[in-house]
Amino acid sequence: MARHLITSAIPYINGIKHLGNLIGSQLPADLYARYLRQRGHEVLFLCATDEHGTPAELAAAKAGKPVAEYCAEMHGIQSEIADGFRLSFDHFGRSSSPQNHNLTQAFAGRLAELGLIKEVTEEQVYSVADGRFLPDRYIEGTCPNCGFDSARGDQCDNCGKLLDPTDLINPHSTISGATDLEVRETKHLYLRQSELKETLAKWIDGKTDWPILTTSIARKWLNDGDGLQDRGITRDLDWGIPVKKGEEDWPGMEDKVFYVWFDAPIEYIACAQEWQDAGKGDDWERWWRTDKGADDVTYTQFMGKDNVPFHTLSFPATILGSQEPWKLVDYIKSFNYLNYDGGQFSTSRGRGVFMDQALEILPADYWRWWLLSHAPESSDAEFTWENFQTDVNKDLADVLGNFVSRITKFCRSKFGEAVPAGGAHGPAEEQLIADLTKRIRAYEGLMDAIEVRKAAAELRAIWVLGNEYLQASAPWTTFKTDPDTAAMQVRLGLNLIRIYAVLSAPFIPDASAAMLAAMQTEDDRWPTDVAAALAALPAAHAFNVPDNQFDKITDEQRSAWSERFAGTRD
Repeated sequence: MARHLITSAIPYINGIKHLGNLIGSQLPADLYARYLRQRGHEVLFLCATDEHGTPAELAAAKAGKPVAEYCAEMHGIQSEIADGFRLSFDHFGRSSSPQNHNLTQAFAGRLAELGLIKEVTEEQVYSVADGRFLPDRYIEGTCPNCGFDSARGDQCDNCGKLLDPTDLINPHSTISGATDLEVRETKHLYLRQSELKETLAKWIDGKTDWPILTTSIARKWLNDGDGLQDRGITRDLDWGIPVKKGEEDWPGMEDKVFYVWFDAPIEYIACAQEWQDAGKGDDWERWWRTDKGADDVTYTQFMGKDNVPFHTLSFPATILGSQEPWKLVDYIKSFNYLNYDGGQFSTSRGRGVFMDQALEILPADYWRWWLLSHAPESSDAEFTWENFQTDVNKDLADVLGNFVSRITKFCRSKFGEAVPAGGAHGPAEEQLIADLTKRIRAYEGLMDAIEVRKAAAELRAIWVLGNEYLQASAPWTTFKTDPDTAAMQVRLGLNLIRIYAVLSAPFIPDASAAMLAAMQTEDDRWPTDVAAALAALPAAHAFNVPDNQFDKITDEQRSAWSERFAGTRD
């Protein structure tokens, strides 16, 4: 048994996330966590809400609520939706927690002690109308790189280029729309990332097993242009973690908070403390400190490609720079974007299907299966209602659901609702065992390697083997002349349902549980030995004929949903 620490990029608190956010981090992380638990490993799967920074303040202002109240409410909503999608977090924390306040301030104090934080007087945009300095995301304008007219002051959503607010053409305040912006002097703290460039480069170069998407983005930030730059870690905001050197005040920083991209990754560590303090586990340090037992932990992070620079450079710079025995990430699984029907999903613009809406119209397994089987690993992927309907109907209803329905109903009609006795395996069954063994071993390899789309394709191929066997053996025909052989064929098919339930659990946990319940078994052992697994349900073992596993999506439903989600969120 190995120990695995898994984190998915923590979602912003500003509203309900869309399906692109879900497949970009949380859902594949859940897939991996579920699989590792099934294989007997010890897993700690952590996520949280990212509650500081401009998005939280803007969303709270729009909702007409104090920001602390808004964040508490939205954390509850996001947690409930995560449960709806069966995301199996061991703890779903909050970056505004006391644990994260203390830990972020401690990291800052340690980095300052080692000379890795500097004070910089800089020019920043000030809104006369709003009476305040405007953080980067409070400013929008035209991107100087691609001409996108709604680029933010820190990054262009269209081309991905990192920006400073002063780079924008025709900038305006997103609070009031005011254009009477001035550049004034203010003082901030910077993390001296450039001092750690060689250390970071050596560390990244050692990650030869990382996805090319991850390492290429990291190296671009390290080497393109002027290379890795020092980065501001404070902001002129009211809401956030107050700037302190550990427990001490930081002279000149009394009215500032730490920048969200400094404190948010530290929440991964703080979340483990929250997990322990909530009574869900103990000894959180054995997961995070190599001097307390974390040296045998494999740490895997999941995120969209836009988060890669902060997780390959800024957060590791914080950890490496501290010179303390914190656990560094071992593997970063990054994803491209899932686009929506010819455009982009967008939380800020309300475009696409959002997580709560998805659960209103279909059960979680439909979405989990389609999203994971189309995970944007090697390139961006596209969600269309036509593809969604076709693939769900074909894979879940026609292949898996049809197999379960045919074999259970036939058994009931000829043998009753119990596994029939009689007959012995022949060449067709031995061939099926060999084929299943080969494919299950391939499936395991792909899951171990976190090759999500390929693993989904392999799982579907395993389902297909059962259908092909059933079609070729035709127990409904065999029964007429050789009831014993037909009984053996049906017994094998019923045992296949249990195997499918176990193998499918990381992808479609509700359907998996329903299949096990129908087979009246709690035996969820992994089919290491396929021949033995095909005898797990013995003769006379009772079962139920389950309700239809998956209803097909009709053309009328598809048309209605396509129309409903064509515009922006209500």
